[in-house]
Amino acid sequence: MRFLGINAVFHDPAAALVVDGEIVAAAEEERFSRRKHGKRPVPFSAWELPELAAAWCLAEAGLRPEDLDAVAYSYDPALVREEHAAPWEDLRTTYATRAPSFLATALPGLDPAQVRFVPHHVAHAASAGLAAPYEECAVLVCDGRGEAVSHLAGHYRDGELTTLAAQELPHSLGLMYEDVTEHLGFLRSSDEYKVMALASYGTPRHLDVLRELVTTTGDGGFRIEPIDWGGFAKRLDRGETWTADHADLAASVQARLEEVLLELAFWLHERTGARRLAMAGGVALNCVANTRLVAEGPFEDVWVQPAAGDSGTALGGALHLSQAHGEPVAPMRGADLGRRWSEGELAAWLDVARVPYSRPEDLAGEVARALNDDLIVAWFQGRSEYGPRALGHRSLLAHPGFARNTERLNDVKGREQFRPIAPMVLESRAAEIFGRGPMPSPYMLFVHDVRPEWRDRIPAVVHVDGTARIQTVSQEKDPLLAATLARFEELSGLPVVVNTSLNTAGRPMVDSPRDALECFGSSPVDVLVIGPFVVRRAAT
Repeated sequence: MRFLGINAVFHDPAAALVVDGEIVAAAEEERFSRRKHGKRPVPFSAWELPELAAAWCLAEAGLRPEDLDAVAYSYDPALVREEHAAPWEDLRTTYATRAPSFLATALPGLDPAQVRFVPHHVAHAASAGLAAPYEECAVLVCDGRGEAVSHLAGHYRDGELTTLAAQELPHSLGLMYEDVTEHLGFLRSSDEYKVMALASYGTPRHLDVLRELVTTTGDGGFRIEPIDWGGFAKRLDRGETWTADHADLAASVQARLEEVLLELAFWLHERTGARRLAMAGGVALNCVANTRLVAEGPFEDVWVQPAAGDSGTALGGALHLSQAHGEPVAPMRGADLGRRWSEGELAAWLDVARVPYSRPEDLAGEVARALNDDLIVAWFQGRSEYGPRALGHRSLLAHPGFARNTERLNDVKGREQFRPIAPMVLESRAAEIFGRGPMPSPYMLFVHDVRPEWRDRIPAVVHVDGTARIQTVSQEKDPLLAATLARFEELSGLPVVVNTSLNTAGRPMVDSPRDALECFGSSPVDVLVIGPFVVRRAAT
């Protein structure tokens, strides 16, 4: 059976396709529209339909809209409660109610009666519990808000979800983190990861106060009292410089978030007895908190869905319908679920762009030599990633042995200098260099301590707190990237390469060959590796 999933409710509009229980395709609309997070002027940012992503998913499988058995829309307007609605919530709920007809217009041939509303947090839960490599697991979802709740704790057994707790609004860990994100001068519902990075520069000196304001309730839920953020640190406008007070606030909020998640995890483990935990929701993108759950929590294994934010509810909705129709659902095999181009198509794009290019016989060796020469390499290979992390398909690569490369890459991307850049490492070598944290770690959703003897050798990827958000690379799943890492080690003695997303500030990650060429042409990147082809910056 064929199920299309759609997220178009809050932000990160996306589409995903599941056929006969297998994940066939998934992509965010921003990769096509080039509007990051699907953002338009508030509140209209919430209402962009993923028309292009949905059409591509169907085309990838050779399907037409009328071939679908059902469409999952990851929001159920019937569950919205008036007392929890924001000032513009009525309009958004009206939009969701009319989504079937909007989708039928966007996908001609689709019967509006085929659209099914899947509760937002059930879609999140399915994106984790059904996609995880477990037959049975506990599932924890935390984000900003759904229709009426901000959290779900449950248990998947034999594909069936049992919901054990759900926290009603207005109490929300995700909204709390969004509030402090905005208070610190960042963009809410977008820049929360910057707060996590900034927290490493501070001391959680407000933790005792936050423990009084943010509490768990002993029944799987929590309460958050109104918080005057100005009592901790001055509100920053966009672009203003942060101070130690702001770093301390970030550290305090981050620490309390981690504690609350641990308390929720212990309650969930006691109720389920499950050995494994699957997580989704925007809060699950907080890799520092995830690592603490692994290190101090009650579960033997923790798996986080790589598109844990709202874009992942498109996948979760489709998986939920597939399972509800009695189909066995296959685990997620990787995050490379987006668009791809053949060698002929890539060559045609290079010819149209009139850029000189080569096709080296030893591509891995060519790239390793460029990296060893301290060149910045734009890397475009295979299918694009689903979710916010660059995982070796649309990446910027660089030498990790030069501390200046942190500033250099942040300059290329137009990012704040306090933000870290990440390492990729062969799965077979990771434990030699990195400690504390789950291995393998293919989705960059946990942080690991950098072993002391390696910190001076790979300074570009070591955060101020001595950690790194690593991506482990499998020889079996990604042989070209693995070969490049091995060849780079032969030249440099370092089994690690810098990996950050292939994009510039405010722009979505590169997805198409045209995107790659535009990014290469407009930023100080030295080499573009696109499929089997290499483009080098012309000498000036």
